[in-house]
Amino acid sequence: MAAPWLWLLPLCTGIAAAAAPPPPPDAEVTFVLPAGRRECFYQSAPANASLEAEYQVIGGAGLDVDFSLESPSGRLLVSESRRSDGVHTVEPTEPGDYRLCFDNSFSTISEKLVFFELIFDSAQEEEEEEEEEEEEEGDAWVEAAEPEDTLDIKIEDIKESIETMRGRLERSIQMQALLRAFEARDRNLQESNLGRVTFWSAFNVGLLLLVAFLQVYTLKSLFEDRRPLRT
Repeated sequence: MAAPWLWLLPLCTGIAAAAAPPPPPDAEVTFVLPAGRRECFYQSAPANASLEAEYQVIGGAGLDVDFSLESPSGRLLVSESRRSDGVHTVEPTEPGDYRLCFDNSFSTISEKLVFFELIFDSAQEEEEEEEEEEEEEGDAWVEAAEPEDTLDIKIEDIKESIETMRGRLERSIQMQALLRAFEARDRNLQESNLGRVTFWSAFNVGLLLLVAFLQVYTLKSLFEDRRPLRT
């Protein structure tokens, strides 16, 4: 049964202005995919950016799901079957809405707990060109700079260092989110294994008690004297 389309609301804020230079904000989503269902999410993307999509199945029998990624023009970029995780990068991106679909229709009983994350980066070529232009302008200013101008240049360097640190901190936050997803998947798997071990241990204990009772009953019946007594 086809599932209703779901819009990725956390990523839609601020994306309406597609012409804005900054890429859309990164986001991470965890949702429950029912058995026999297919859920799709839409994410707007600007042109000439980099989109990284990573997903993990952190709960449910088998820890697997079908995944597909389509471009705004309808071209199928990724199609995977019965996978527990995956990482895919689209570069450069097309302007428009990308569609990410998770399919659990092959499972008739077990629902799946799915985590996925979308990470946007600006186009590398544009960044390199901007850095080269900034370096050339900085060298030209340094050659004929007065003390106040030199101070301004140092402030710009400090700002650039702060931006670099901010980007690295954001990447650290993303890695921590992925590690939490791995930890959640391992914990769910261990709890599932614990349930199986407990069930089969109790079953074996019950079976042993039943066998012991039957053996005692059989031995007892062998020594019973069933001949009628004569008075």
